[in-house]
Amino acid sequence: MSTQAATAAARRSKITPERETELYEAVLCLLREGGYDAVTMEGVAARTKCGKATLYRQWGTKPKLVTSALAKQRCTFFAGIDTGTLAGDLREAAHLAATRRDHDAELMEAVSQAYVQYPDLREALRETVISPEVAAIDAILRRAVERGEIDGENPAIGFVAPCFLGMLRIERLFEERFADASTMRVFVDSVLLPALMPAGWTAEV
Repeated sequence: MSTQAATAAARRSKITPERETELYEAVLCLLREGGYDAVTMEGVAARTKCGKATLYRQWGTKPKLVTSALAKQRCTFFAGIDTGTLAGDLREAAHLAATRRDHDAELMEAVSQAYVQYPDLREALRETVISPEVAAIDAILRRAVERGEIDGENPAIGFVAPCFLGMLRIERLFEERFADASTMRVFVDSVLLPALMPAGWTAEV
């Protein structure tokens, strides 16, 4: 590491974990109160009595600060799932996602419109929030291929993560249809698994 890079890293490290948590909480509160546009470096600095220069030095941009706050407060739904079978893994993922979706829904809705409007926010969200979820689902599928449960050349594999995450986002537009964990289980058993498993596979009751 160069001397300049080491100095920059040392400066960034001056914020303690407790102070970082306080700053992130301020960001999340502003998101809930007024959406993405309500979050400003000035507003976070004023709410936390923190110098604006400190925020820029630590995160560089507003999108990085917002996505870091979102990533910090949430746990990846699907990380660590490993039941030993593809069906078990996807069903467990469905259960976890359905039972915890409300925890993140308010915040994700707060940035959903801005996600379309601001490319820099979109890139940061993909990196810090979306990519870990996709990676975890891809790991589930990769293990299934290694176990010989599914064909690694099956083109449906590439659509599983988008479909799964898409269901979690679109669900709130159709609350009467997608309201509980049982619906996500049906989605897994009737849509994902039939597309992935060999011909003749049937879901266990």
